[in-house]
Amino acid sequence: MHMRDAPTDQPIMANPRAERVKDVARLGTRSGRNKAGQFLAEGPQAVREATRLHAERTAQGGDGVVRWIFATPEAAERYPDLVAGSSGTEVRLAEPAVIAAMADTVTPQGIIAVCQQTTVALEEIIAAGPRLVAVLCRVQDPGNAGTILRAADAAGADAVVTTSGSVDLFNPKAVRSTVGSIFHLPLAAGVEFAELVEALRAAGIGILAADGYGDADLDELQDGAAAHRLGDGAGEDPLLARPSAWLFGNEAAGLDASELGAADERVAVPLYGVAESLNVGTAATVCLYASARAQRPKASGHD
Repeated sequence: MHMRDAPTDQPIMANPRAERVKDVARLGTRSGRNKAGQFLAEGPQAVREATRLHAERTAQGGDGVVRWIFATPEAAERYPDLVAGSSGTEVRLAEPAVIAAMADTVTPQGIIAVCQQTTVALEEIIAAGPRLVAVLCRVQDPGNAGTILRAADAAGADAVVTTSGSVDLFNPKAVRSTVGSIFHLPLAAGVEFAELVEALRAAGIGILAADGYGDADLDELQDGAAAHRLGDGAGEDPLLARPSAWLFGNEAAGLDASELGAADERVAVPLYGVAESLNVGTAATVCLYASARAQRPKASGHD
């Protein structure tokens, strides 16, 4: 093998029933993650983003996020940059059966990182002056949660917040669904909704509710924002161009009365076909991109 700084002097882990293997596997459960304050990043893309964030933080004198990296010899050969090791990270080679015992996936990709959970306080997010925030209100499915986080990252959002009763964003399926985006955005988890509303209002951040029965039509809001961009830009910014937090609700029940009541505007994504509704992850993607487009600075001389 040709692995820079790889642990070639250590025996390859071969016992799937070893205590260390069991400790890592427990991170697949919420209780295990809460007890350890850690979570699993599985696969080369997630591990790559984890190690990138780790390097950025340690270079600035902060705490890193990656504690352990476990890889099969084959994965170590394929991804030598990921098993090179860095400050505060320990790297071990393991047989495929050991990786399978640690992983949450049925067919793991041969490399796993054990990472510190990276949530921040709501106050820290608000203090940074965000213009676009995605809020998961009692979203339960980890795949949906991960999709929303990934969409928020792609749309250039400043943060993601989950309210009490939402799925754990560090659930292995949620982490996989983010495809590494979980390491890109500030996350505040389990925030009480009333506390969130108070903080947003105090900071002058508008609250938009994604609601299929909303009075405002997302297309019309986008048309208004586009007209404002194409015009002289005078007058009050259109709704989508203002600092905003989007509320996305529970898959089955949507947003409840208190959540809808807190919104400055209830916005419906128009449906042109015969589908009854959109998946919450898809709806979130459309809404976040609408705001991102409206908030983007106008280029000189053209749109």
